Amino acid sequence: MKRLKIFSTIVVLLFSSFQLSAQNIEVYPANWWIGMKEPKLQLMLHGDNIASDNYSLNYPGVRLVKVNKVENKNYVFLDLLISPSSKPGKVSIKRSKGEPILFDLQARRHGKGTAFAQGVRSQDLVYLIMPDRFANGDYSNDRAPGMRDQSLNRDSMYHRHGGDIKGVIQHLDYLKDLGVTTVWMTPVMENDMPNRTEHGYAITNYYKIDTRHGGNEAYKLLSDELHKRGMKLIQDAVYNHCGLQNFFIRDMPMKDWVHQWPTYTGTNYKDQPLMDPHASKSDETRMSDGWFTPQMPDLNQGNPYVANYLIQNAIWSVEEFGVDGWRIDTYIYNDLDFMNRCNKALTDEYPKMTMFGETWVHGVLNQAYFTQNNLTNVRFKSNLLSVTDFQTNMYGINPALTQNFGWTEGVNKLYQTLANDFVYKDPMMNVVFLDNHDMSRFLSQVGEDVDKLKVGIGWLLTTRGIPELYYGTEILLKGISNPDGLVRGDFTGGWKEDPSNKFTAEGRTDKENDVFNWTRTIANFRKKSSAIKTGKLMQYVPEDWVYTYFRYDDKQTVMVVMNTANEEKAIDPKRFSERINGFTKARNIINTKQEDLNEKWKLPAKSIWIMELVK
Repeated sequence: MKRLKIFSTIVVLLFSSFQLSAQNIEVYPANWWIGMKEPKLQLMLHGDNIASDNYSLNYPGVRLVKVNKVENKNYVFLDLLISPSSKPGKVSIKRSKGEPILFDLQARRHGKGTAFAQGVRSQDLVYLIMPDRFANGDYSNDRAPGMRDQSLNRDSMYHRHGGDIKGVIQHLDYLKDLGVTTVWMTPVMENDMPNRTEHGYAITNYYKIDTRHGGNEAYKLLSDELHKRGMKLIQDAVYNHCGLQNFFIRDMPMKDWVHQWPTYTGTNYKDQPLMDPHASKSDETRMSDGWFTPQMPDLNQGNPYVANYLIQNAIWSVEEFGVDGWRIDTYIYNDLDFMNRCNKALTDEYPKMTMFGETWVHGVLNQAYFTQNNLTNVRFKSNLLSVTDFQTNMYGINPALTQNFGWTEGVNKLYQTLANDFVYKDPMMNVVFLDNHDMSRFLSQVGEDVDKLKVGIGWLLTTRGIPELYYGTEILLKGISNPDGLVRGDFTGGWKEDPSNKFTAEGRTDKENDVFNWTRTIANFRKKSSAIKTGKLMQYVPEDWVYTYFRYDDKQTVMVVMNTANEEKAIDPKRFSERINGFTKARNIINTKQEDLNEKWKLPAKSIWIMELVK
C-alpha cells in the first residue's frame, strides 16, 4: 500500500482553508440502493463545523454503526449498515444542532448484466469521443455562470469548444450505422478548473456531471439512448488524482487525504520500479505517490476514507447511470492493492462488468504486469481484466506501416508483439487501437497516406482483442500531438455553423467517403463474424513485407493478408495449407470478389485483404 507522507504546508492546499456556508451540508453519495451485495456504506458529510453535532437515525433496516469525526471539523463520516429487508424511502439523519439530513434510499435499477453493467468484450467496437470536440447539441450550456473556465474559442486547441452529451446523443444513429457498439467518452464529471478543462481529467466533483456537458440528466439520457439501440456505455474513471479545485482538496478532511511532500514532487513516470527486483524503494514511492501534475493532487488510496469514497463512487456511477464498462485512467500510477480491491468490489456487485486500465508502458512484460497474467515470481498479482494495448500500437501496427521490412523491423514487430500473448491470461480482452486523445492521429503517424490508414483500420477490426476507434478516424481527421494539439480537433458538422457536415455522405469528400465506407463495411461484417469476434488467432511469420493471419472457429474462417510494401507482392496461399485445407475459394469482404486458393495472388502495394474462406 502507499505510505503516508509527512504533511507539509503547501500554499495551494492549506488545510481547512475553505469556509462553507453554515446551512449547506453536502452528502456523498446523496443516494444509495437497497439490496446491494455489500451492505456497508460510508457517507461523507461536508459542512461548516458539523463535527460539533451528534448524529442518529431511526429507519427500518438501516443502522448507524459509527460516527467518525476526523481532523477537519467540517467533515463527518457515517458508517451505515443497510439490511436487505429495508425499503425505499427518505432516511432522516438527525442532528443535535440543526435540521435533519435526508438521505435517499432507492430500489435497484432493473436489468443488471443484461440492460446495463453488461461488460465490454471482443464482440464490441468501442468509439472514443472527446465530447467537447464531437458535437454541440445545446448551445445554452457552452458557458456555465460561476465556473472558473469561461473560455469558448474553437480557434484554440486549449479552450473549450462547446461540445456536449446532447451532441453525442444526436449522432448515435451515425455511430450505430458505422458499426460501433460501445461509446467511451473522456471524463464528463465536473471539472471546475481555471483552464484546460476540455479534456476532463482534473475532476472537482465525482458525483456531478459537468453542467457544460449537460449535467446528470443528460448522462442518464445518453445511457438510456445507447441501451435502446443495443449499444453500451463506458465511463472513464480517474482514481489516481483529482483537480486542485476539488472541494475535498480546497478543504481537506484530513492531512493525509493526498500524498504530501516537503516540496512539490511529481511522479517519475517510470513503471519499472513497480516490478523491477533491483529497484530502489524511493523510485517506487515516487512513481506511485508523486503528483501527476501540479494541478492534479495525488489521492492517498491507502487512507481508508479515500478508498471508500472512490470505490463507492464507482459502484454508484454504475447503478445511477447504467454504465456497462470502465476505463481507468493512469492505471499504473494508482496504489495497485487498492485497484485490486476496487476492481473486485465492482465485479462482486456486477459480475459481467469489465474494466480496462490505461497502461502506457514500454514492453509486453511491463504491460502484462498490470493485468491478469501468467507471470510467476512477481511481487504483485493484478486482477484487472483488461488493458489498453499500447504494445500492439507502438511496437506493432505503427512500425508495420512506417518501417522497412527487416528481421525484427517493420511488420515483423507486429508479429513478434502478438507472439508474446502467452503472458496474458486472456489477450482477447486487450483493447487494441490506432491512436487516442493523447497521441498523434494515425493518419499523421503514417505520413497522411490514406492507403496505410485503411490497412491500419483493416488490422484493427480483424486482430484479436477489443478494437477502439478514435472519433473522426473514419473521416480522415489528422493532427500531431505536440505542439499543435490537433489530435483533439472538432468533428466537422457537429456545430451548426460548420461549413459542411461530415456526419453525412453529402458533406464528405470522395476520399472521406471511401475511408468511411471502408470502415463501415469491415465493422459491420465484424458484427456478424463469429471468427473475428470470438475465434482464435493464427499468425504466420511475415515474408517479404507480407503478414498473413487467420481468425477462425468451427463455423467460419477469415484470412487476412497485409502487404506493407510500396509495391505489389505475390503470395502462394498453399503456404497456409493447415488453415485453408477443405476450402477452395476466398471471398473479399470489401468487393465480394473471389480468389482461388489454388493459385498465387497478387496483392497491391499498401493493401490489406480480408477474405472469408468458402468451401
